[in-house]
Amino acid sequence: MFADRAYMLDISRDKVPSMPTLRMLADLLARFRYNQLQLYTEHVFAYSAHRKVWQAASPLTPAEIRELDACCRARGIELVPNQNSFGHMERWLVLPEYNALAELPRGGAPLPWGGFKKFPTTLSPSVPECIPFLAGLFDELLPNFTSRLFNIGCDETFDLLGNGGRSSADVAARGEGRVYLDFVKKVMSLARERGFRPMFWGDVILRHPELVREIPRDAVALDWGYEGGHPFREETRRFAEAGLEFYVCPGTSSWNSLCGRVENMRENLIAAEKAGRESGARGYMVTDWGDGGHWQPLAASLPGLVLGGALASSGPSAAAMDLEEALDSAMGVPLGGVLLRLGTLYLRGGALRANASELFRILAGGAAYAPHPGMTAPVLSEISAVASGCRRKAEHYASENVWAEEIVYMADLVDAACNVRDRGRLAALKEEHARVWRRRNREGGLADSLAKFP
Repeated sequence: MFADRAYMLDISRDKVPSMPTLRMLADLLARFRYNQLQLYTEHVFAYSAHRKVWQAASPLTPAEIRELDACCRARGIELVPNQNSFGHMERWLVLPEYNALAELPRGGAPLPWGGFKKFPTTLSPSVPECIPFLAGLFDELLPNFTSRLFNIGCDETFDLLGNGGRSSADVAARGEGRVYLDFVKKVMSLARERGFRPMFWGDVILRHPELVREIPRDAVALDWGYEGGHPFREETRRFAEAGLEFYVCPGTSSWNSLCGRVENMRENLIAAEKAGRESGARGYMVTDWGDGGHWQPLAASLPGLVLGGALASSGPSAAAMDLEEALDSAMGVPLGGVLLRLGTLYLRGGALRANASELFRILAGGAAYAPHPGMTAPVLSEISAVASGCRRKAEHYASENVWAEEIVYMADLVDAACNVRDRGRLAALKEEHARVWRRRNREGGLADSLAKFP
């Protein structure tokens, strides 16, 4: 059993759950023996001096955080504050009021998988005002939590490698890793000064293994990876050898998928448990992201939440659990098998993608997208037929059960991907997306999510 068994939900792209949903989630996490919850935050806390950033996002208020903190504590769960504090700051930096803090004010950072980031995403280590800015955020956010841990984020600082950034000369002289680490240490000091132990994502520092030993020893490294073959063993060894405490952080494989990638999820969660157990990880954190507009409902994440909790609390024996039965019990309806069947549709056609399913790419790309050659008309027809069969089974329960309603919607997402040229079908899907969204989530972010449909 891992000492810390955490679940992290993305509430910044673009879905902010309602308070009843968050209370339900706390119950669900306690049931599956989690003892930590993090809500991944970029711009969705109601900072008093920064209304323009969050005014359209239906943010969590200080009072709501305190209420949720008490709700979690009553269930044996620690609500850990989370505020990205270096990269992933585009919601702030695109606004004129904050653009002076950006490393690349006009955007254009190169991406590891190709292409460029359109908007500025990263605070500049060379702008002194960034530290007082973050201090102000922390002063308002942190007093609402009883936890003494704080996830400062600091992942994917792509802009440091862009051309013409404010730190370009410093990066050229001292190296990206050194510039990155020096800024992260300052952010960690802000957390420490307020009585919190900093946690941070480990992806950037792992590219500079010579610097891992310079990370302050009180920091908790978060080793994330979301594919079945992610090298958790090699990465965690670096943190262990440096004397750092760390978590392994696999994912639900639900984002950018429409209905999940169940087999990838299994492989990813099991590999993280094994590597974390063998390397002495303090924690195991199941991450649940909302990339691409957070089209997938919570039901798509449920298999990963259930299996991840079992692995974190029971170890490798949980890999053989009857996941279908556990899902039936969690949802209160016998639809676990349907949910898992939908979650394997991404395997058909041989179009396996990292961090996404081809079905998602087809739907997101619209009629102009050229699908993988394996996604022939007969294959798409077959997928549509399976989704329709799943839909019919879920419909029997959808009027009285939100999980079932979400499964119906997931089947409709798949069917729309298989018939992406049907404009009427897409229009109806947008209406369904909004209706299902409102069942568990706030209005803020819905317009942004809908805008990502073709």
